[in-house]
Amino acid sequence: MHVRLRFFAILRERAGTAELTRELDGPTTVGELWGALQREHPALAGFRGTVAFAVNQEYVDSKTTLQDNDEVAFIPPVSGGSSATSCLKSSNTRSSSTA
Repeated sequence: MHVRLRFFAILRERAGTAELTRELDGPTTVGELWGALQREHPALAGFRGTVAFAVNQEYVDSKTTLQDNDEVAFIPPVSGGSSATSCLKSSNTRSSSTA
């Protein structure tokens, strides 16, 4: 399964890139993917529990199962001004599923 990853703001700096692509073996949740990224990029580990997730420009929770060709965004907490989340839809119509 192929997914595209996008990092915003400080997460982009910590990951050393704005985007990555990833091949996943079998069903994977957003939370499992985030955990793997934290292990691969230890500088991301300081953001446990504070990162918002979006799949295909809709906010989701960590239990959402990814599908082939999904775009996954990792968004740090922000305050004041315009944020990276302004381009994302505010409704969460994508349902979570546990694998």
